[in-house]
Amino acid sequence: MDSDVRHYLDDLVGAARDVLGDDLVGAYAAGSVGLDAYQPGRSDVDVALVCARSLTDAEKRALVGRLRHEALPCPARGLELVVYRRDVARSGTAEPGFELELNTGATMPFRQTLAAADRPVEDGLFWYGLDRSILHAAGRTLAGPPAADAFADLAPGDLRRLLVDALTWWLARPTPPGDAPAPGAEDAVLGACRSLVRVRDGVWLSKVAAGRRLAGRGHAVDLIGRAIAARTGGTPPTGPAARAFQRQVRAEIAEASGG
Repeated sequence: MDSDVRHYLDDLVGAARDVLGDDLVGAYAAGSVGLDAYQPGRSDVDVALVCARSLTDAEKRALVGRLRHEALPCPARGLELVVYRRDVARSGTAEPGFELELNTGATMPFRQTLAAADRPVEDGLFWYGLDRSILHAAGRTLAGPPAADAFADLAPGDLRRLLVDALTWWLARPTPPGDAPAPGAEDAVLGACRSLVRVRDGVWLSKVAAGRRLAGRGHAVDLIGRAIAARTGGTPPTGPAARAFQRQVRAEIAEASGG
């Protein structure tokens, strides 16, 4: 893990404990940090906090005040923080179920959501169940019990449904017309790789590691190779190529779901 990120996470846990005290049950790094794939200059820092009880609005706003970039500068593109009650984290629910969501960073649009019911449907409700599944499998414990104990995995049917929802959401995003390279298409391709590996092999890998696993089996070798190269300055895939691959992956996962 990047040393700046390590120090930042230590400070974040300390600030959260200042606000929540003994009600802070645990703190966990997810995403690229949890999956040992953090890329300076590109990756976000994803953190999940687990609390013992529901938080008041005052406590939520106090956490935002202490953890937003202006108060605790994030060394990455930004911080994506979600707070869950202990019983929700352990429930295996597919619902968002969070107490607080905070996005903040020097190059990240600020966002705070103080209740799961306030999350706009069009922004995607699938993120949270999938993130908790990744935390269960590969979360990096910063404080509290092991991530595998703090978070329950999704039921197989719920997992596949949320993966289909995620791919559908990505496919609805606009891309440049024609066959021009599409910035961001590399993440769309590699995110689909990670979803397919999870369904086929039952493991969560980083996007790049999942892409390499599929390409090593002869699956979409050129497209995946281009997507991986784009993460270090190469030319990204075209929008049509990325979307065709996403549709193929979505169809396979939907078929595995029986739908």
